[in-house]
Parts: sequence; C-alpha cells; structure tokens
Amino acid sequence: MVTIQKDDSVTLIYTGKLDNGEVFSSITEDQPLIAQIGNLELPPSLEEAILGMKIGDSTTVRVPPEEGFGIRQKKLLQTITSEEMIKKIKPTPGMILSLKVDKEGAEHQVPATVISVTGDEMLVDYNHPLAGHHLSYTVTIIDIARDASRRSGSTM
Repeated sequence: MVTIQKDDSVTLIYTGKLDNGEVFSSITEDQPLIAQIGNLELPPSLEEAILGMKIGDSTTVRVPPEEGFGIRQKKLLQTITSEEMIKKIKPTPGMILSLKVDKEGAEHQVPATVISVTGDEMLVDYNHPLAGHHLSYTVTIIDIARDASRRSGSTM
C-alpha cells in the first residue's frame, strides 16, 4: 500500500475550523486540493501529520497561528480620519473595506476590517481576519501520486 512521502503529489479534502467550531474553509471531493509534499504548499505541521498516511486515511491537525495566517500585529491597526469618506461609505464594525496603501512607493488595494467608528474617525485592522487563530484541519487523503524520480525503483 502506498503511503505519503516527501515530494509526492497528494489529493485531499479538508474542513478547516476555528477553536470555537466555526468552519472557515472547506474543500470537497468535487474540487479537491492537490499539493506537493515538501514544497510548503501546506502548513508544515499539516505536511508532517499526513506523511505516512494512505488513501482513505483521515486525521485532524491543529495548526498554530505562525503557520496559518500569522500572529496579530498591533502595528496593522490604523485610525483613519476622514469625515467625507465615513459619510460616503457609512462604515460599521465588522465591515471589510478595500483600502489603498502605499508600500515601497507603489499603491496597493488591501482589505481592512472596520473595528470602530467614532465621529470622523474610523479604526481599521489590516491583519488577516484569521490572524492569531489556531486552525484545525480535518483532512482525508483521496489520492497519492508518487514522485516520478522514485517510481522506477518503487514497488506499489
């Protein structure tokens, strides 16, 4: 029976949940995820957990924030003062806005979550909404494709 090894291409499905049980992502059999093990396409702790698994095996892995969407950074909170913009868009806490920021001399559109609005000031958070969260993935292996350089000497 073939087991997952480094450099294999693995087809899998998963459900990703937060610690409170909320599902934040789901990949199903109609559009499974294909990832090559060892290319850091998956969080390292998830890759490590599925090494040695076989087709049909399932496991649940808890991924720390550092391997997921990062640690929340206070420097990514910003107060924007713009009475005109606030009147135009009427922001409310939880709303996600697409704001322009200057990075290395170039303007980029980035998402920001509205934290609070007081008068003509709006506090926004540029952290990813899942930053700072531990993520639990329940993964099932659908297929394993052996790395071509190991095929000739392997017995499947």
